Amino acid sequence: METRDKNNASPGMIAPDTAMPMESEYAVETTGKDGIQPDIRQPKKSPTPFQDSMRRLRRDKRAMISLAFLIFFIILPLIGPVIYQHVGGTYNSTTYGNISPQQYHDPFHQELDRQDENPSGQYLLGTDSVGRDLFARLMAGMLISIAVAIIVEIITVVLGLAVGILAGFYGGWIDQLLARFTDIMFAFPGLLFTILLAGIFGSSADATFSHIPLVGANGNARLVLVSMALALVGWPFMARQVRGLTLQLREQQFVEAARTMGTTDWNIIVRHIVPNLFSIVIVQVTLDLGSTIINEAGLSYLGLGVQPPGSSIGLMINDASNLVDTHPWEVLLPSIVLTIIVLSFSFLGDGLRDAFDPRSKD
Repeated sequence: METRDKNNASPGMIAPDTAMPMESEYAVETTGKDGIQPDIRQPKKSPTPFQDSMRRLRRDKRAMISLAFLIFFIILPLIGPVIYQHVGGTYNSTTYGNISPQQYHDPFHQELDRQDENPSGQYLLGTDSVGRDLFARLMAGMLISIAVAIIVEIITVVLGLAVGILAGFYGGWIDQLLARFTDIMFAFPGLLFTILLAGIFGSSADATFSHIPLVGANGNARLVLVSMALALVGWPFMARQVRGLTLQLREQQFVEAARTMGTTDWNIIVRHIVPNLFSIVIVQVTLDLGSTIINEAGLSYLGLGVQPPGSSIGLMINDASNLVDTHPWEVLLPSIVLTIIVLSFSFLGDGLRDAFDPRSKD
């Protein structure tokens, strides 16, 4: 009987299974005109390699926390001074009379009778040895450090990509010439070479770049020289990594297929080589940003970077280095901020490297 019922079932209907409850991972929506349930199953779209990498990055809690810190330290010096200079009321200065928060929250304003004060409602993080607002100077110093790091990395990426791709893609005498030039640059200790350039040409840079708007004012003229020196010693490592990966990419089948179709070398480089270098470049840039900020702070600490009355994290540490016993806060504040920024770039770079190249963990 049971067999007959199953055989006599309408061809447009599916006989129910009385032994097991019917389960389906797809919802039933409508029935076709002939009574046959349409197949509404859609194949799952496989994620792209980039989406896989970003998913792995989001799972890295340490990298995400570091990214949050970096976003905060980038936004703070950009919009913080605008807001901070409107916080507070008019202040009756013994030297300048009635002054507004735009003046006493300026990173270069000095109140000689308000030296080395602790944090208060007027000065959120206190004042330094000449009565300048520490919070305002810290924001200005962070902006300088981040700006120098970004400029250095832009130059490093441009030079590193150009030299590395040309050497790896064409090979031959071009590879030999560029490789030897890169080896010469590797022969110089990076930071010592930068110190040498800053020490020899620093005064000339102050005179040459002091009239450039947004650069030369307030002791920042030497930053142009510092940025070029740091970029000069930083790009060879980028070029070597790019060259190694380009040597592998030029032998891939998709590059050979592009050559067979008559694609020019320029189009192959732009459309096939450069996009595949994205992961190695973004990881290296993230790791280099932290070291660049340390180098800039070190040069300013030694008096070879930002000059007084300018503001830099390294210069703030130098100014307060003789006050460790009496006012340790003035040294700890910029030191802690510098440590957090550098560690955040380092942890984020490690997370990006693990996300874009999971084999790096092995």
